[in-house]
Amino acid sequence: MSLANGAVPGIPDRADGAHSAIARIRPHWARMGITRVANVTGLDRIGIPVVMVCRPNARSLAVSQGKGIDLESATASGLMEAAELYHAEHIDRPLKLGSMAELSQSHRFAEIERLPRISATAFTKDLVTLWIEGREMISGETRWLPYESVRANFTVPPPPGSGFFDCSSNGLASGNTADEAIHHGVCEIVERDATALWNRMPSASRRRTGVDLGSASDGPCREVLKKLEGADFDVAAWETTSDVGVPAFFCLIADRRDRNSHYGIGAAAHPVPETALLKALIEAAQVRTTYVSAARDDLSAEEYSEDYRDKRRRQAERLLAERSSTRCLASAEGRAAQGIAGNVAWLVERLQAAGVSEIIAVDLSKEDIGLPVVRVVIPGLEGPDDHDAYMPGERARRMSDDGP
Repeated sequence: MSLANGAVPGIPDRADGAHSAIARIRPHWARMGITRVANVTGLDRIGIPVVMVCRPNARSLAVSQGKGIDLESATASGLMEAAELYHAEHIDRPLKLGSMAELSQSHRFAEIERLPRISATAFTKDLVTLWIEGREMISGETRWLPYESVRANFTVPPPPGSGFFDCSSNGLASGNTADEAIHHGVCEIVERDATALWNRMPSASRRRTGVDLGSASDGPCREVLKKLEGADFDVAAWETTSDVGVPAFFCLIADRRDRNSHYGIGAAAHPVPETALLKALIEAAQVRTTYVSAARDDLSAEEYSEDYRDKRRRQAERLLAERSSTRCLASAEGRAAQGIAGNVAWLVERLQAAGVSEIIAVDLSKEDIGLPVVRVVIPGLEGPDDHDAYMPGERARRMSDDGP
């Protein structure tokens, strides 16, 4: 479901809307360790609603962020992110301990060699580690994945055999329905893949991906752009859509009043181009407010130093120098009207056409909570390239090989 038929931006494609999402999670705040939901919008001057959700005893991030075009949407967005992390920190599904060599006779494994990696050390079939079962969406069959690629429990020591695969929140998603959760998870992975590939483009090629923001139609996207302009921010956007063909965008907002203040960046993918751009713009505002609040526990003191901020300024100015207005926003009214299930089917088709043969969803829902939560894993697509230990996968390496 898109903006055109009632979905709430900032809470991607949640059929029952922000109010329902908040109501579903509210009875479980204590269990999830949520102690505070704070409206931090006023810490910056942009006016796009941003909230923070605190879980001091979290096994991953103790602070989650939420954003939206109104405060209720932002609150639901933050609560859903916190709930997703809680589910991935406390997985109660059966696990198997063993090596691929000893389990392969009775277990069907995913395409392990195509999973995003964080280590150049070879993962061998004799290495003993934990495995978790998921459902492959194309065939409907089961696949076993490294537990490391599904969990979000970052406490130490890690389980045996860890340290090989991307262990992040990429593809972790929730929704008011299972289809919504899967839709959100697939779009996030496609976005990270598209951004990683776009970051490896030559400067001249990136310049040709600049977006004419004036081509956005009247509605939420236009209203967000007006808020950013009214708050004295430069806004630039680039279309990062890859060969997968799912509309994706990267945005940068820069404070005209103080070029050494914190920048905001955002990225998003969605079957409807204007929805993807809207999500990217709102995320950029959230990132900027997150830096202003200084509350998130994965921000280091270095990021507030003069040297670091000067480095970020130079990086942003290089991107802004590549700004152009060569691309207009495409229309996708058909996809906007076909609903979540239709969009999921379309996403699967696009991924298959790009050479993806497995789309695996691990159901992390807890029956006594009743919130659909999944971890989506798509072997062959790039992981987050802003990960400290990111290693380029086959798609990024191929782009480098084909470059000048």
